[in-house]
Amino acid sequence: MADVTLARRVLQTEAAAIMALIDRIDGRFSRAVEVVRDCRGRVILTGMGKSGIICRKIAATLSSTGTPAFFLHPAEAVHGDLGVLQSEDVIIALSYSGETEELTRVLETIKRLGATLIAITGDPASTLAQAADVSLDCHVSEEACPMNLVPTASTTAALALGDALAMTVLVEKGFKPEDFANLHPGGKLGKRLMRARQLMHAGDGLPVVQLDTPMRDIIYTMSSKGLGMTAVLDGDRRLAGIITDGDLRRTMAVTPDIQNLVARNVMTGNPVTIGPETLAVEALALLERRKITSVVVIDADRRVEGVLHLHDLWRTGMV
Repeated sequence: MADVTLARRVLQTEAAAIMALIDRIDGRFSRAVEVVRDCRGRVILTGMGKSGIICRKIAATLSSTGTPAFFLHPAEAVHGDLGVLQSEDVIIALSYSGETEELTRVLETIKRLGATLIAITGDPASTLAQAADVSLDCHVSEEACPMNLVPTASTTAALALGDALAMTVLVEKGFKPEDFANLHPGGKLGKRLMRARQLMHAGDGLPVVQLDTPMRDIIYTMSSKGLGMTAVLDGDRRLAGIITDGDLRRTMAVTPDIQNLVARNVMTGNPVTIGPETLAVEALALLERRKITSVVVIDADRRVEGVLHLHDLWRTGMV
């Protein structure tokens, strides 16, 4: 069996590297947040090797939370791609040493354009740090590598610092769950943030009857719509109650001949309802908590807009 002592030490070292960053969240970090938040152009991340991989992830996190960002390879930048840089851009450059040649060659262009430079580096005295408008210190006391050579704790710290920056910017910009859903329509998280109006049965698929609808028509409506329930409307077409398969069974248990009954005799008044803007994840939690399979979607005047069924949520793949 393999000795896992080193594995535990790696995790301890990387965790310590992240914890050490907490005391460095100061005015410089606040300034970096303000620069990214107020950026009128694009946020461009650049770094070589493993730092470049971290940059790609930070760029993806920023983009997915409302801040347009992309990765620019510094070696390709000095061979023609510098043309993408504009004066209103914010460049976040990542180099632990702060002396990466490909990055330092880009500094002149950044300064000439007047773009804003944020450095993430382990050496506050480095060329990159000194050239930056804002420099964030991600120094680590040691790498998790047993030879203290392979970038491990340093890249983990840089990634965590990038996440801290992106999440703070997210809050500063007022990014909301619905914004996240709009940017992630195909993912499971995005589906959980869909609205009831996007999933509910409406129009011809909506089962509704009136208070005086006879039992035969009630059963036909419930069967034809296939949701195991129907909404009951009053004279103003507002929600008066619902009838479910369970309501029919309970009524039949005490009234064998139900053919002479109408909707008002069978329905459950004051049913559980939600608004059309209710998040899918909130609707799911409600259905599970109340142990029901469907909920009526109503507007502010209690007019029925649709019915959301548990199966609709299942079909999205969110559960």
